[in-house]
Amino acid sequence: MPVEHAVIIGAGIAGLTAALSLSRRGIRSEIVEQADELTEIGAGLQLSPNASRILADLDILDGLSKIWLEPESIRLISGSSLRQLAAVPAGKFARQRWGAPYGVLHRTTLQKALLAAVEADPLCRLRLGVRMEAGPPSERPADVVIGADGVWSKLRQSIAGGPSPRFSGNIAYRFTIAEDEAPGFLDRTSVSAFLGGSAHLVSYPLKETGSFNMVAITAGNIAPQTWQSEPTTEQRAQLRARLAGWNAAIVSLLERQRKLTFWPLFETTSGAWQDGRAVLIGDAAHAMMPFAAQGAAMAIEDAYELAAFLSDSPVTEALAHFERHRAPRIAKLRQRGAFNRFAYHARGPIRIGRDLVLGLKPPQSLAADLDWIYGYRAMRP
Repeated sequence: MPVEHAVIIGAGIAGLTAALSLSRRGIRSEIVEQADELTEIGAGLQLSPNASRILADLDILDGLSKIWLEPESIRLISGSSLRQLAAVPAGKFARQRWGAPYGVLHRTTLQKALLAAVEADPLCRLRLGVRMEAGPPSERPADVVIGADGVWSKLRQSIAGGPSPRFSGNIAYRFTIAEDEAPGFLDRTSVSAFLGGSAHLVSYPLKETGSFNMVAITAGNIAPQTWQSEPTTEQRAQLRARLAGWNAAIVSLLERQRKLTFWPLFETTSGAWQDGRAVLIGDAAHAMMPFAAQGAAMAIEDAYELAAFLSDSPVTEALAHFERHRAPRIAKLRQRGAFNRFAYHARGPIRIGRDLVLGLKPPQSLAADLDWIYGYRAMRP
């Protein structure tokens, strides 16, 4: 076997999925995580069929399907009039068209499911509270080192010509609302994206927590490298300014939130993902904006396909093949995300044209435009 032992840096979605994927190929892994414990962080996430198909192969999906929500549709709605502009069917339609479900859940729910599977797997070992200083910490020599340590990856510093993080120019304001306190315009069965000039608001119910996940994304000024901080008075004022012309019910909803969190969104530049026996996956390699809702899915795809390459070729050859295989898909998704940002935040005549085009597209046509994303079947050895 080309690889017998891997060291994975980071115990997030990418790292845990990588460990389970390697185990399926008979490869042992040691996951090292600098946190002393895996705490609840983050918010809701959307898992499209291209990712849930992989989770099914790793025996994770059945447990998630019992507690997550499969939305009936993904709706695009005017942020000013609350009129539906378009909708992509999901639910049973997703299973039939793309062969796997589309689900929404809390990030912690997915991480706990992956963690439980890792802890039960004899080929996986998790070590918490391990700091990465001079090099990847490991109790035995590693055939390959996998950097799954996010946008601020330390392993990335050892990759010649690797990507680097940069502020995207976008801010996410996140909060949740208890389902029994949510206003009537929030759909209890679907993912809803409210579109407006300079901002958009995504909402969907989290079945396992009895709440709505809410995130408003706007353009913003350069911000510190922080997560889940409280927005300042000035930052709240910037959000209000971005919502000028929005429906009063949405503006009021946002202004009433006391537990609003401020997330500056960072992305990575293009660059090499691998060097020698080290490789980056997920946000460490290609952190991108959430305008295509594919961040978690790309981390899962990366982890699964990397394991396939490592099980089939010598390490350096496998890593080179992996990058050549994955990079075009990531680049295409970045382009889609940039287009979505332009379309979602359109103003004036462009917004009017967008609304007309969306109104003329039937649901089947909208779904077909997503086939290359949702219908993707990750390679297997």
